Amino acid sequence: MTFNTGKNLLFASLFGIVFWAMILAGGTELTVGAAIADISVDDYAAALKSYLDDKGMVDYKGLKSNRKPLDDFISSLSSLDPKIYEGWNDKEKIAFWINAYNALTLKAIIDHYPIEASLLKSLVYPKNSIRQIPGVWDKLTFAVMGRDMTLDGIEHETLRAKFNEPRIHMALVCAAMGCPPLRNEPYITAKLDAQLDDQAAKFLRDPEKFRIDRSNDKVYLSSIFDWFGQDFVKTYGTDKEFKGFSEKERAVLSFVSSYLESADKAYLLKGGFSIEYLKYDWSLNEKKTQSTRISLSLGL
Repeated sequence: MTFNTGKNLLFASLFGIVFWAMILAGGTELTVGAAIADISVDDYAAALKSYLDDKGMVDYKGLKSNRKPLDDFISSLSSLDPKIYEGWNDKEKIAFWINAYNALTLKAIIDHYPIEASLLKSLVYPKNSIRQIPGVWDKLTFAVMGRDMTLDGIEHETLRAKFNEPRIHMALVCAAMGCPPLRNEPYITAKLDAQLDDQAAKFLRDPEKFRIDRSNDKVYLSSIFDWFGQDFVKTYGTDKEFKGFSEKERAVLSFVSSYLESADKAYLLKGGFSIEYLKYDWSLNEKKTQSTRISLSLGL
């Protein structure tokens, strides 16, 4: 095959001029963040679909026996080039970190499954609990973008410290019943707002996480709002409503009320109630298969 070198050079030059003119004019957008497609969530989605029920409970035994999809997704977290990550927008980064936290928590559980309970810890926490795994949040490390990170590092030093998005507390799942339910799909940029709002609504529909006791003028809130309530102040803080409560509590009540039916919202706005934080349930968010029922009945 032969080429006319002169014509090819002329064509290449003209193409280059047109190409860059289109970019400068906004006709074509080239961003490093477009490479987010390199981080496929398909493997993570497959793991969730196979081992998660409609209530967000996990079949950890099944997941451990077929962990390759989860492990493949986690490998992609490790190999991601930080330069690509830096080109993403905030929503892309938030979705990435939520998926990373939840997937790595699943890994921590199946790496230690069945969980061996400590006699001392069992005086305080359930035997079948993530709290039984030594250093699960601050000592165990996972490779993300080529560096070792802990779950605490992802939650506190990254998501909470670098992004003003308190709804992450409705999405991060620490493998406990007191947590929000694990979503049956990965978080993705295009649907992130809708997904986080849906998570918040589901969380607040659960009477174990939030409920109103009108007969005793009490509002019961998840301990999550006690621990992380300050994160809601910047976005949901108010001086006009919920007078008589602390700055943190006003922000939490403002957030909560935005997801309630009109009658419940009106009750909160009227005031005259006290707040009580619910005891956190650290039991493992495990789907009750026949084998787990037998183990629990035997106290294993």
